[in-house]
Amino acid sequence: MDDKKRLGYITRNTQEIVTEKELLELLKTKKTPSVYLGTAVTGKPHVAYFLWVLKLADFLKAGFKVKLLLADIHGALDNTPWDLLQKRYDYYSLVIPAMFKSIGADIKNFEIVKGSDFQKSEKYFFDVMKMSTYASVHDTNKASSDVVKQATSPKLSGLIYPVMQALDEEYLGVDVQYGGVDQRKILMFAREYLPKMGYKRRIEVMTPMIPGLIGEKMSASVEESKIDLLDDEKVVKAKLNKAFCPEGEVENNGVLAFVKYILMTIKGDAKQSFLIERPEKFGGNLEYKAYEDLEKDYVAKKLHPLDLKNGVAKEINNLLIPIRKIMSSKEKLIKEAYPN
Repeated sequence: MDDKKRLGYITRNTQEIVTEKELLELLKTKKTPSVYLGTAVTGKPHVAYFLWVLKLADFLKAGFKVKLLLADIHGALDNTPWDLLQKRYDYYSLVIPAMFKSIGADIKNFEIVKGSDFQKSEKYFFDVMKMSTYASVHDTNKASSDVVKQATSPKLSGLIYPVMQALDEEYLGVDVQYGGVDQRKILMFAREYLPKMGYKRRIEVMTPMIPGLIGEKMSASVEESKIDLLDDEKVVKAKLNKAFCPEGEVENNGVLAFVKYILMTIKGDAKQSFLIERPEKFGGNLEYKAYEDLEKDYVAKKLHPLDLKNGVAKEINNLLIPIRKIMSSKEKLIKEAYPN
């Protein structure tokens, strides 16, 4: 695969790359570069996680070694109870690979890394202390402000969070860190402070955030904003029926965003169309090969929100079938990981 095609996989559906020039140089000089995404083991993964699963699959297609950091200690720093960390790690380590299976990704160059396996080492701890002598409270607070849950009486843990995330790039030995654009301040913190430690800057790749079902960021902590990976067919349909999806409007429309960044990416890679079934009396079925055509019809009110929601519900339920199957015998683990 030539560098142009590799770059195309990496850049599609991205919002920002810091910097694309460095990325091009990396592709030219390294046969098998490496990238990581870190996710703290906090709330239950939901369907918006498919955005970064697809992007990691893009990196795999582009010839990268892909590492998924299941950041258990980061979970604690973001208010996950310490006694639940292992169970939540176990849950994530089952459900995330199931998501890759759901989209048919080749994961031979994919690896899951547990944060505490290297973050408790003497050298790592020393580097955390050392970086803390360089980074100001202002800079660490700013870096974590869009990621760590904010409180009226903030805890020290929120300031440690970006220091550790910056160092993770070095200790994982990667060339690229990938995350949502909500991570931007932390990623820029890493680029600023790693050189002060004598470590190299990494390339930072960011994808947009998908609005939730209520018009805000899709969040594991806001139940009505998201569809859980283990929701059954009726729940998926019911949540979508209640979703914020005003006729003809695109802005903050989480249903359209899901179609754009997830469903149409999957359909395009499989060379399939997105079929929306409608009764003949309402114009019959609609078939889309490109998101732009679907959005154009939606804005022109040729595609009704209910028809769109029904089509999306069917596609989501198809995506969730293998995940539900894999997790069907894990009721005990699910209850232990998420007792409330």
